[in-house]
Amino acid sequence: MSEYQAITQPGIDPAGYRTAGPLFAAFHGELVPHPWRDPESEHDAYQLFHQRSVAMGWLDERSSAAGDERAAKAPGLWAMNNAGCNAHQAAPEPFAWFQVECSTPAIDRPLPVQPFLRCAEDTVTRIGAAQLSAVQVLLPLQGLDPTSRPRNALVPSLETCDWFGERDPQAQTSVTVSINSGRNPALPDVAKQLTSRLDHLEQEVFLHSGSESASEDITLPPPFADEFWNGPPVHSLTLRGDLAEWSCDAVGWLAATIADCAAHLGVRTPLLVSVVRG
Repeated sequence: MSEYQAITQPGIDPAGYRTAGPLFAAFHGELVPHPWRDPESEHDAYQLFHQRSVAMGWLDERSSAAGDERAAKAPGLWAMNNAGCNAHQAAPEPFAWFQVECSTPAIDRPLPVQPFLRCAEDTVTRIGAAQLSAVQVLLPLQGLDPTSRPRNALVPSLETCDWFGERDPQAQTSVTVSINSGRNPALPDVAKQLTSRLDHLEQEVFLHSGSESASEDITLPPPFADEFWNGPPVHSLTLRGDLAEWSCDAVGWLAATIADCAAHLGVRTPLLVSVVRG
């Protein structure tokens, strides 16, 4: 069993607190710890991620409360679960990973992948200098209800694509995007429709240049056990194109957009999205 397995979150009453499901991120590449950092510091990835989540107002503290206390706690985008960081981890294992329980998004909001990855990136920056070569995200599509989306927010992330409008044109980066539905064949069944939807969105954050379906994903192995998400990674769709910039912001925006487009096509299983630079 991998160390990146599902970890039960204490204090949640399934009957009284509805969530979208686990949201997981893994960072691949190189991490050089800051020379002044104490390797035995109590400020590990979990604590730093928790602190950053609270500071930014992203942590949902209702999950740890019961009964009347829950109403007094701050709502948020996710509840803490676990995190880890190992600068000496050998490829293909990630050097950092983060797992939260994602709150159910409002009907006019996307899955909070963008703030989630930003929080993870801020955490890693506190630990060392990172050179990211790939980002993996597990998206809880089972927690999305596309039928509840208002007509002006069918793909809510489109409302924020202009965030990437003011940027250095030289920042555009070629990427390979692998989308995998595990053992569920839902993804290959809608592969053509999904790529068509992405092509017709009015945005310039991700410019799609080609795609292919495959019966096996070899881009990056999942960093967790098969039973955590419906693995192994059997059904895959690979997209190639240019991302507006190589950043967790852009990767998060793209992942949330893919999630909504796939959900509208009937995909209700977790999707593992791997975005590889170059």
